[in-house]
Amino acid sequence: MKRGEFTKGLRAIAFFITVANLVVAAGNEPADAFDGTIVLGCPTDCCITLNVLSNEPLEAYFEYGTQPGVYEGRTAASIIQADVPVEDVIAYLQPDTHYYYRMRYRRPGANVFHEGDEHTFHTQRKAGSAFTFGVQGDSHPERDKKAFDQALYDLTLRAALSDRPDFFIMMGDDFSVDTIKPDVINADSVAERYLLQRNYLSVLSHSTPLFLVNGNHEQAAGYLLDGTPDNVAVWAQNARNLYYPQPAPGSFYTGNTEPVEFIGLLRNYFAWTWGDALFVIIDPFWPSPVPVDNVYGGGDKTKDKWLMTHGDAQYQWLRHTLGQSTARWKFVFAHHVNGGGRGGVEVADLYEWGGHNNKGLWEFDTKRPGWEMPIHPLMVQNGVNIFFQGHDHIFARQELDGVIYLTTPYPADPHYAADQASNFTSGDVLPGSGYTRVTVSDALVQVEYVRIFLPEDENETQVNGQVAYTHTVTEP
Repeated sequence: MKRGEFTKGLRAIAFFITVANLVVAAGNEPADAFDGTIVLGCPTDCCITLNVLSNEPLEAYFEYGTQPGVYEGRTAASIIQADVPVEDVIAYLQPDTHYYYRMRYRRPGANVFHEGDEHTFHTQRKAGSAFTFGVQGDSHPERDKKAFDQALYDLTLRAALSDRPDFFIMMGDDFSVDTIKPDVINADSVAERYLLQRNYLSVLSHSTPLFLVNGNHEQAAGYLLDGTPDNVAVWAQNARNLYYPQPAPGSFYTGNTEPVEFIGLLRNYFAWTWGDALFVIIDPFWPSPVPVDNVYGGGDKTKDKWLMTHGDAQYQWLRHTLGQSTARWKFVFAHHVNGGGRGGVEVADLYEWGGHNNKGLWEFDTKRPGWEMPIHPLMVQNGVNIFFQGHDHIFARQELDGVIYLTTPYPADPHYAADQASNFTSGDVLPGSGYTRVTVSDALVQVEYVRIFLPEDENETQVNGQVAYTHTVTEP
């Protein structure tokens, strides 16, 4: 498929999403409406990044303020080319403050700047300030309608937006490129997977910063590097960083400081503090010299799973980050325990996560010299409250040594299935589809599984938006 044809297809998807969920007045949108998307990212105590992608050339700037319709500040105007993302930063903001903003834009040759829709965001919460964030599991929008329903996904994202979360964390397998055949894959076809997801996320991303967790199907993985810029790992990570602003290490975020040839900073693992909570996102896929899960293009999976690793640098960063944090609550996010397999606490004692081999023998000391302890005991020692993972497409809450293992559900499965439930031998397990809402305060953390149903599938026991499960943590 040619790039232009794919772009038309993406616009058709965006149109379907809008029509399927909104009652549009006669005449539809005005001719001067913004034809594009905005993705927020990298929020701090004083700044936020706006990634703008327009389907036509524009000159644009942003107005912002602390009251609806009242804009005390503005950014400098930028020239935006069609189909080329541009990032703008709104800076010099106040901490723990709710902001309103809109884009002003005009087309080439026009004299008047049109007014875009008003959106919102919140700067870093202070300690003691309550807030909400959302988490979704593997979305897989590249799959056919039997496994992915775009109307259901749209309902999930709109429900999450209605919670007014400070940010939204995506647990990986959201930009799956490994279904693109090796003989036709290139930088453009990889970028198309990131553009496909962006159209869906546009209902949420203008007012909710996104944080991305690397998954096995993204194939953003170190084992694929070959010393050239023309390989799937480079294409995937560059597309990810081009279309979705993710944190680089600095004064607010910490993370991976090692640049990679043809990419620069990966922005694949990072941490930040928000209110009374520490957030830590980790990634085994880039550091591992071997495939962590499925092999791009096919082939046998890695048999010796000690070869899979988060790497020395990331481990020492994780140990320091958890150990130095004085946050009341601590959350760690990864696509899955060790990056692959099935289940949660069932595999938490294995390899560098738990120190044992698959026969139950302790091998950690010889396999990971220089590491203080495996990752699970490290989380226990440093008071991690919840470890979030995706990968298994169901909701599950388990607990091991005081650490909650929370598996987040598939957000767009029209069958509302629990296909991987047999891999969970303990805890509370529920089928999809939906997302996880987490409310944090100094006194407690409340986790809620919000189920989402298509209108034709609702009944007395299946109600769209129902809270199917609640768990409250009251002791750090």
